[in-house]
Amino acid sequence: MEAELVWPGGDPAGLRFAVSPLWEVATSFRLLSAGLAHAVHRPWMEQVRPRVTAAGLDRERLAELVPCDGYVPDFLNPAPAGPTPTLAEELAVLRQVPAERVRRDLVRLEREQGLSLGPRLRALYDDPEAQLPKVAEEIETYWQLALAPYWARVRAVLDADVMHRARQLAEHGTAYLLNDLHSLERWEGPTLRLRQRGRGPRPRAELVLVPSVFAGPGLFTRVSPPDPPQLAYPARGTAGLWRPRPVPAADALAAVLGRSRTRLLTELDIPAATTDLARRTGLSPATVSQSLTALRDAGLVSAHRTGRWVLYARTAAADALLASRTPEATEPHPGRPEPTASV
Repeated sequence: MEAELVWPGGDPAGLRFAVSPLWEVATSFRLLSAGLAHAVHRPWMEQVRPRVTAAGLDRERLAELVPCDGYVPDFLNPAPAGPTPTLAEELAVLRQVPAERVRRDLVRLEREQGLSLGPRLRALYDDPEAQLPKVAEEIETYWQLALAPYWARVRAVLDADVMHRARQLAEHGTAYLLNDLHSLERWEGPTLRLRQRGRGPRPRAELVLVPSVFAGPGLFTRVSPPDPPQLAYPARGTAGLWRPRPVPAADALAAVLGRSRTRLLTELDIPAATTDLARRTGLSPATVSQSLTALRDAGLVSAHRTGRWVLYARTAAADALLASRTPEATEPHPGRPEPTASV
């Protein structure tokens, strides 16, 4: 059955793009929950899954709210207020979702999954005002474990997609843009047809397009009045998200930063912990720790702590610095075991 979103005026007057941290939370958590190998996201999954399991998030509210397939409650993805909301801004909205909307979504989840709500979701149904902050707290924990260390890389792909789509819109118009997004939807102005279960035509004024690196080949929709409908679609460039980057010509950089610090920057192609970096570079943990502190103070490294885990990641400034030292002809990054999180 096809769902239809109808714009009486012809085109969506409020067509806009948004990069949403909460959409990446839901889609990435589903990917982890499925427990399947993934050609693109395998390096990320191998790093993240042990941390999520150790934190118990695979057995808490988030695991029940985001099943391996099927419906995900709409209140987990409130309409982004702007083009680039922070996670904190989106969680502030989530904490204030009206109780009747939470209950409506949980009833639908129960119906579509064919299972009764467990004790945690039953408590959420009975007292959304008290329980939503606990859901937000779990999401924040998951974010720090699974997405914050990688967000600069993910955000670069999402931003590049938005720029590409915005250029399509400017050069070719709404119909071209929407028909190029995904095979599961098509624009037949003034109607957007979605090949999924729906409830017949629904008049709309706005449409929010949300690129996602974890959406996979599918198309995720959220139609929950009075919010504008959202379409989360696979972002261009996701296939290369975790590919090792070229080896930089680091000699000149080492003359400024020192060889140890330059080596650590090149090793942080994927976020890693102090002990991982010490093992891979042969440097002592103390040297690695001191060097990372200096790099962090210089704005070249960010630290992400949740519980007993601290992961270090290169910043955009460090990426730009290394890229400026990369020769035109480069060799692939040497293969190495994927790092695991540790203290």
